[in-house]
Amino acid sequence: MEKLIYLIWGERGSDPDAIRNQLLEDCLPRLLEHDLGGVSLYVDDSDSDVPTPMPWPADEAPLLAEVAFWIDCYDRRGPLEEILSEVGERRAGYLVSESMYTDYGGNRWSRARDWPDGKRSPGVFMLTLLEQPERLTYPEWISHWHGVQSPVSEAMQPRMRYVRNAVVFPVTPEAPNYKGIVEEGWPTPEHITNPDLFYTAEGSKETLQNNITRMVESVQGFLDMDRIRSATLSEYLIRS
Repeated sequence: MEKLIYLIWGERGSDPDAIRNQLLEDCLPRLLEHDLGGVSLYVDDSDSDVPTPMPWPADEAPLLAEVAFWIDCYDRRGPLEEILSEVGERRAGYLVSESMYTDYGGNRWSRARDWPDGKRSPGVFMLTLLEQPERLTYPEWISHWHGVQSPVSEAMQPRMRYVRNAVVFPVTPEAPNYKGIVEEGWPTPEHITNPDLFYTAEGSKETLQNNITRMVESVQGFLDMDRIRSATLSEYLIRS
């Protein structure tokens, strides 16, 4: 099967809970009428109103949601795109290659998943959109992301779940040229907003500074910091 991700943007000031309800109560039930594998939703709602370390630019339309699903052949996505076209102001779709780097229960930060499909996952998710800088070839870029950044961040950060989606190619016209879409789960809002928790410094100023330095060096090795886009969202695993 093939995995498709659709990003949905909207107007600033939109009612986030209304968007969540529209997706959960109207759009996703109709998506599930089609022959899909796994289906997941990440949505900006009142339960995920948490500032990110790198705020979304005020002059850009905010990200409202990500809808992802597995389908036998991406050529058959047309009816699904029609359903999603009812949400938000702008959408972009991507065929991706998924790497489940860490799943629930895979480290000390979370238990194995024990909640049913359709129920909000615990914690808060951060969705990050990645661009490939011109200074790097694609093999250099992917090698650093997968071989350096993933283990560096896994070693120091309290993530419950970490899903890497490498973009194969966009499937909608004029989609932004993102090369990676990252889904990261955090135990509480404080694990995102409190640097001591975000970098697992455990009260040590020296550890905190060392981890910040190490993280910044790793991120700068494959991304332009001013081009990173991150949003906090709630996760719903609709069909696992």
